[in-house]
Amino acid sequence: MTRDIADIRRDYEGGRLDEDGTPQTPFTLFDEWFQLALESEGDDGNAMTLATADTQGLPHARIVLLKGYDEQGMVFYTNYHSHKGSELANVPQAALVFWWPSLSRQVRVEGRVEQVSAEESDRYFASRPRGSQLGAWIATQSVEIPDRHWLEERQSRYEQLYAEQEIARPAHWGGYRLVPEMLEFWQGQPSRLHDRIRYEQRDGDWHKYRLAP
Repeated sequence: MTRDIADIRRDYEGGRLDEDGTPQTPFTLFDEWFQLALESEGDDGNAMTLATADTQGLPHARIVLLKGYDEQGMVFYTNYHSHKGSELANVPQAALVFWWPSLSRQVRVEGRVEQVSAEESDRYFASRPRGSQLGAWIATQSVEIPDRHWLEERQSRYEQLYAEQEIARPAHWGGYRLVPEMLEFWQGQPSRLHDRIRYEQRDGDWHKYRLAP
């Protein structure tokens, strides 16, 4: 089946993004953009694409949720035995992409990835809804399963197991922190003449410059 989609277009527009009007380090700008994204995108404002690579160098990407950030990096949580967990264990480098269509803005982040401390994972796990806590035990993420009924049976079993008691964080589930080495801010502009400001860390300092659209 062939579909002609060449005429699907969108003209972007937004405020100008200039080198002189941006901070020396990227985190202040990211925080400003992220807060606006939460207002404009609602509950999807913290969705981001996470790209990893396997041992053959093949890329893999999926959507995950940002659950914390500061100058040390961006934090997300998952099953350590999932495909992405296995890939990060072997190649601890990754890329993130945030896309906020209502603002015509994109942020790319690249850097090394490390596991957060057990204490940090415990704190976040304790804050999750009970159903999400059970889900970390129920779903052996990324493995092939026979059908939906398999999940429902496991759900029933774990609900009975943890009835009337707190749910402990499974050892195979926890957080990762991507420690940024590069952040790139993209602001859509008319006629595809977009603004792109890139920050790169070199010798412990952040350097910023403009890229052509």
